[in-house]
Amino acid sequence: MFREVSTVEVKEVLRQRQRGRFLREIARGVGLDRKTVRRYLEVAGAAGFDPTGNEVGDEVVSAVVGQLRPGRPGGVGRGERWFELEGQHAFLKEKVDQGLKLTKIRTLLRRRGIEVSYRTLYRYCATAFPDQIGGQRETVRVADGEPGHELQADFGRLGKVGLVAGRRRVVKGLVLTACVSRHQFCWPTYGESLPEVIEGFEEGWEFFDGVFRVLIVDNLKAVVDRADPLNPRINPAFLEYAQARGFVVDPCIIGSPTQKPRVERAVPYCRDSGFAGEDFPDLLSARRGMRAWCLEEAGTRIHGTTQRRPLEHFLELERTQLLPAPSSRYDTPIYAQPKVARDHHVEVGKALYSVPGGRIGQHVEARADSRLVKISQRGQLLREHPRQPPGGRSTFAEDLPEHKRAYAMRDIEYLKRQAAGHGEQIGTYAAHLLDDPLPWTRMRKVYKLLSLVKRFGAGRVEQACRRTLEFEVVDVVRVQRMLERALEHERKEAGGQLRLAPVLRPRFARDPSEFAVKKENDNG
Repeated sequence: MFREVSTVEVKEVLRQRQRGRFLREIARGVGLDRKTVRRYLEVAGAAGFDPTGNEVGDEVVSAVVGQLRPGRPGGVGRGERWFELEGQHAFLKEKVDQGLKLTKIRTLLRRRGIEVSYRTLYRYCATAFPDQIGGQRETVRVADGEPGHELQADFGRLGKVGLVAGRRRVVKGLVLTACVSRHQFCWPTYGESLPEVIEGFEEGWEFFDGVFRVLIVDNLKAVVDRADPLNPRINPAFLEYAQARGFVVDPCIIGSPTQKPRVERAVPYCRDSGFAGEDFPDLLSARRGMRAWCLEEAGTRIHGTTQRRPLEHFLELERTQLLPAPSSRYDTPIYAQPKVARDHHVEVGKALYSVPGGRIGQHVEARADSRLVKISQRGQLLREHPRQPPGGRSTFAEDLPEHKRAYAMRDIEYLKRQAAGHGEQIGTYAAHLLDDPLPWTRMRKVYKLLSLVKRFGAGRVEQACRRTLEFEVVDVVRVQRMLERALEHERKEAGGQLRLAPVLRPRFARDPSEFAVKKENDNG
C-alpha cells in the first residue's frame, strides 16, 4: 500500500515554508508527518525551490510530485504477466503476422507454459502491434461550425408499432441533429425510399422552422448513388430537391460514423429514451409522440456536452441563421428511362405519353411530377405532357406518322381536308359520309372512298360522286359499283383491253397463262 501524493498538498507545504514556518508547524497545519514534510522540502530544494520567495511555481510542484509519486517498474498497469509477454515478443509478432486470432495465440502461449488473461494479451498486442490489432485510436473533437449551418442526418431502427396483417411492424427513424445546439428531430417511417426520405426532411424543416445550409448524411441509397471519398455521385432526384430547398449535401465516407458524431449518439437516444416503452398503435401516433418528445423531453434536458437546454440554445443561436422555411410541400417527382414502344408512346407512372421523332426502340429520360411529364433525350427536351392518372394517355397528333394520324386521333377534319384535296365533289361526299352524331364510326367509309381514288383515279370518282349527290344518294358502295360498271363498259368498247387509272400499274409484266400449272401428257 502507498499513499498518493497530491499537488495541492505539496504546494501548501512549500507555501508554508516560504512564510517562515518550521517543520513541526507545517506538519501540524497540513496533517502530515514531519518526515514526510522534510522529504518534500528536500526534493523541492533539489528542484530549485526558493524558501525565501513569494510564489511557488507550478514547475517546482510538478517536479516534486513526479519524484515522490510511487510507480510500478515499467509503467503503471504493467505487472509480471506483461513482462512475460515482452519475453515472447518475437513469437507473438510471428503469430499476429500470420493472422491468428488472440484466442488461438493465448492457447499457444499456454502450451509454452505462459498463462495470461485475454485482456492482458489484448492490451499488450494492441500496444506492440497497433497496425494489426485494433486498440483504442487517438481522436480529436471536430469544431461545431457556424450556428445554423450544419445539420447531421442518420437512419436507425426504433422499434415496432401497431398490428399490420396480424403482427407488429418495424419502424425506422430519420434523426436530424443541429451541430451547434444539439436540438434534434425524429421522424418515424417504415422505409428509406426517396419519397419517404424527402417527406422526413420536409417535416424537419417545418419542425426547425427553417432550412440548414449543409446536410451531412451517410450513404443512403435515396441520397447517394455511388459512394466515393472525393467525388460521390448524388441521386439526381435528391440533388434536385436540395437545389429547390437551397442546401448542400455533404456525404460521409462510407463506413466512417465519426464524420457525423453529433447524430450517431442521438439515434440510440431517440430509440431508448423516446420510443422504447411506448405503445403506439400506428405510425401516425408514433410520429406525433416522437415530435412531442423531441420538444418536451429531448429539447429541455441539460445536454451533457453543451451543458445547455438544446431547444433554448437553438432558439438563441441557430434559429435566426437558418434559410427561410418552405411555404409549400415539395412535389416529389418520378424519374424513369422508358423505351419508346411501337405505338410511339412511353409508359411513365402507369400512363402513356407520346414521343416525337420516330424513336421506336430507343430509351428516353422522363421526369414526372404532379402536374407535368417532361420527356428528353441526351439533354434535349422532346415533349411536355400534362400528368395523367394511371391508365390514362396523352398524345400529340404530330408525334404520330402522318398516314396514321387521322385514324389514331379520330381526326374528322383531317379526313375531310384529305378528301377535298382530290376534288370538290369528293370532299362534299366525304362530309356527307361523316355527317353523323358519332362520325368516327363512319371513318372507314371515307377511307374506302379514298381507296377508290387510288384505284380509279380522282377524275372518275369526282364524276361518280357528282352523279350520286344529284340523286341524294350517299353510299360509298354505290359509288364503287358505278365505277366498276363504267370501267367494264369502257373495256368492252375498247375491244376487251383493261383500262386502269394511270396511278396503278400491273403487278406482273408477263401473261397470267404463263403461271398456270401444266399437266404432263400420258406419254411424258
